[in-house]
Amino acid sequence: MRKIIVLSMVTLDGVIQAPGGPKEDVSGGFKYGGWTAHYGDEMYGKAVQKELQRPAAYLLGRKTYEIWADYWPHHNDFWPGINEGNKYVFSKKLKKSDPMITGWKNSTLLKTPADIKKLKSSKGPEIHVWGSSKLIQLLLKHDLVDELRLKIHPLTLGKGKKLFDNGTIPAAFKLTEHQVTTKGVILATYQRSGKVKTGAVGA
Repeated sequence: MRKIIVLSMVTLDGVIQAPGGPKEDVSGGFKYGGWTAHYGDEMYGKAVQKELQRPAAYLLGRKTYEIWADYWPHHNDFWPGINEGNKYVFSKKLKKSDPMITGWKNSTLLKTPADIKKLKSSKGPEIHVWGSSKLIQLLLKHDLVDELRLKIHPLTLGKGKKLFDNGTIPAAFKLTEHQVTTKGVILATYQRSGKVKTGAVGA
């Protein structure tokens, strides 16, 4: 059984859209692309590099895959793993013969949650999910997320694609690692840890 790990740069109000640059994803009229730009420091950079260097396969939603397929094949020096690694794009609209799928090597199309469950049950490295808000919400709905690696930035944006939305099942997570950067970004790793427990405060 392979782990599915969600890696997200997220605001205090849960927005994960277009953290990397102004033109990354302007869908929905989003105007704040590149909102992570002023929060980098040495600790943040080392954390990102550590994530990029881990052996992994990559599970991406269609929109994120489109953006990445246009960018990463031309920037192999920075992240060779994303080009050489196995990539799985979840889409109900694309076809296996689509030029976008055949044009970026080691890419495979998945169409249903059952396909994702089959992938999770196969042998291989852990599966990383970047961006892909709708896909993340689908994974959370089907309880397929084993770990959340979040970079929680000290700002709110109000609008934009969210990490969590209606349909997320109740689930408990355990904090296993955490750091706070000099710019106030919380680097936190949460592992799935069972059911939600309730009770009276102070009881």
